[in-house]
Amino acid sequence: YEVMNIGNNKPEKLMRLIELISESLGVEPKLEMLPMQPGDVPSTYADIDKIKSKVGFEPTTSLGEGIPRFVAWYKQYHGIK
Repeated sequence: YEVMNIGNNKPEKLMRLIELISESLGVEPKLEMLPMQPGDVPSTYADIDKIKSKVGFEPTTSLGEGIPRFVAWYKQYHGIK
């Protein structure tokens, strides 16, 4: 067995993620913008080199496609209208 990182190998902007979630839920987020906090990192993304070399994995679903699909699934699964 091996541990492999499965994720997006390109950084995404946090505000884009918030925008996609709020659009998918049909809500307006209440944002409190603060400076970077201890432990925050300016950029993060998955290192997929290992899983790509072992099994050929590369992400194919964009955030713009995946977030609305996930929200729709979650709402259906939990019976949320």
